[in-house]
Amino acid sequence: MAKPIVAIVGRPNVGKSTFFNKVSGKKISIVKDMPGVTRDRLYVDVEWCGNYFTMVDTGGLELKSDDEMWLHIKKQAETAIETADVIIFFTDVKSGLTGADRDVAQKLRVSGKPVVLVVNKMDTYRPEDLYEFYELGLGEPFGISAEHMTGIGEVLEEVVSHFKDNGEKDEHESLKIAVVGRPNAGKSSLCNKILGFERTIVSDIAGTTRDAIDTPFTYNGKKFTLIDTAGIRKKKNVEEDLEYYSVLRALGSIRRADVCVIVVDATEGLTEQTVKICGYVHEQGKPSVVLMNKWDLVEKDTHTVNKFNDKLKEDLKFMDYFKPLYISAKTGQRVEKVLEAVESVYEHASFRVSTGLLNDLVLDSVRMNEPPSVNGKRLKIMYATQAEICPPTFILFVNEAELMHFSYKRYLENCIRKAFDFSGTPIKIIVREQGKDE
Repeated sequence: MAKPIVAIVGRPNVGKSTFFNKVSGKKISIVKDMPGVTRDRLYVDVEWCGNYFTMVDTGGLELKSDDEMWLHIKKQAETAIETADVIIFFTDVKSGLTGADRDVAQKLRVSGKPVVLVVNKMDTYRPEDLYEFYELGLGEPFGISAEHMTGIGEVLEEVVSHFKDNGEKDEHESLKIAVVGRPNAGKSSLCNKILGFERTIVSDIAGTTRDAIDTPFTYNGKKFTLIDTAGIRKKKNVEEDLEYYSVLRALGSIRRADVCVIVVDATEGLTEQTVKICGYVHEQGKPSVVLMNKWDLVEKDTHTVNKFNDKLKEDLKFMDYFKPLYISAKTGQRVEKVLEAVESVYEHASFRVSTGLLNDLVLDSVRMNEPPSVNGKRLKIMYATQAEICPPTFILFVNEAELMHFSYKRYLENCIRKAFDFSGTPIKIIVREQGKDE
């Protein structure tokens, strides 16, 4: 399931980035940085006491003057409200409670989102310094010093207490499909075409901003929700803050989706920006379908599809499991295949391999190609099991984890993919030493 998103919001110079950097340091386990991010340390996946989530730093805006401060702070708050599951609202004790704090707090109160109120820069903890912050109506304030790493643990404990139980998907819950891509790739046209021929449309529900719309509908007795998103723009073509917000919104849509449909303008091909979007989808473990749209405008011969597939394989080496589909949202060409492909990749992402079959497969794979020895030592795989679905996650218990070379891990992944159909979905392999905790 998607990891929760935690956004840090607040005035400039209250210590948001300091907190972000401290949390994403060695003292707290980091899973990995997002690939293809256009800003330094904008998103980071972290783990706290067994809870995995994505932290978003909204503190990197350059405010040109005091006159523009409210506009930028308003954008921060609105974006955080839209994308986050939990919000950390930063203030600081040295400046005290300000009018800008009250403005942001008002938006957060009406959002219905869980808010953790932080009062930073408390190098010396005095409870009386927190009293005025109760006026914000956001519950008990947490006094911390991000710089000195005091009080951070209490804040994170409060944050994770608001996470919902991420159990497996209920069979009656709608399948959420995020439609993502660059501007003018045909995302909205695709959504309209899909909804135009569906048997029952339940309702149109506008999102919190004009460029994010959720549309629940029913097709062949199954429930779906289309998430139509704004296009992610190239950095050089837009103002700095616009790129920031479009990427953040797209990431939020990808995070909460069960399947991602990546729409590509076939007349342009796979651009660098689209590869970045694919990187987001891959890193979050989402099954996906790569739609080459506007196929009606491409001059074709008997080798055109093969040429496009070869180019996709070259550009998407990191997700060579991708499932392509060539369509025209305008004419409706093969649009009826989109939902079939979506259901197919989600089914693959939800597939469980029995422990017996998996261990037989791993044993046979090792017999066919033994791991190379390293300094006289050889990797031994004692046991294998599938721990999760969406994405399928396999744990290999070995004698020494350091002996597992990347290339051999990749070999085992390929063996699993040959034995079972995991097309359209990433799979994860975790290596653990037998008898040792994580």
